[in-house]
Amino acid sequence: MRSSKSRSRSKNNRNRPSGGNVVNRVFDSSGPEGKVRGTPQQIIDKYNQLARDAQLSNDRVATENFQQHAEHYLRMLSEAQREQEARREEQERQNRERQAERDRERAERQEREAVAAEAPKDPAEAPQPDVLDMGDTGKDDDNGLVETPESKSQAEPAEAKPKKPRRPRAPRKPKAEAAPEAPADPAPSGDAPEAAE
Repeated sequence: MRSSKSRSRSKNNRNRPSGGNVVNRVFDSSGPEGKVRGTPQQIIDKYNQLARDAQLSNDRVATENFQQHAEHYLRMLSEAQREQEARREEQERQNRERQAERDRERAERQEREAVAAEAPKDPAEAPQPDVLDMGDTGKDDDNGLVETPESKSQAEPAEAKPKKPRRPRAPRKPKAEAAPEAPADPAPSGDAPEAAE
């Protein structure tokens, strides 16, 4: 048989919250008038009612006892509600952060799409980079480029030698066709060959 001490210890352990949702959890409270069963708010209401009844019957000890039981469950309930509120605020903060991240990603994606839509399809129509015109700085040798004959002729057009006009080529003569070979001896009959027309 178990001792009464271990039995009372196990009773006390049953009433302690072991995580979970304490606000909606059903408790068994062993008060002076017997067991009270319900959620913390229901137990608080029941003990407050018992405390009023005891006060009406002028039982100050019972009134105080019921008020202490009600206070215990009131503290437990308020702590659970604070924890719930803290969890809810943490969740809301995380949701706001996630939403802000999604908004940033959406804005970046829309910006990329807008740039892609504005970009011309034909590379020839694409905007060209600006070319800096260094102009005539007065020093031809300081530009860092090697001088070539082509650049001299472009740089000094007045001093360039005039080009000789090119004489058109004479048309080529067609190759002579191979002439039929004539007999070396004139015809023995004495007839002269007819002249070719």
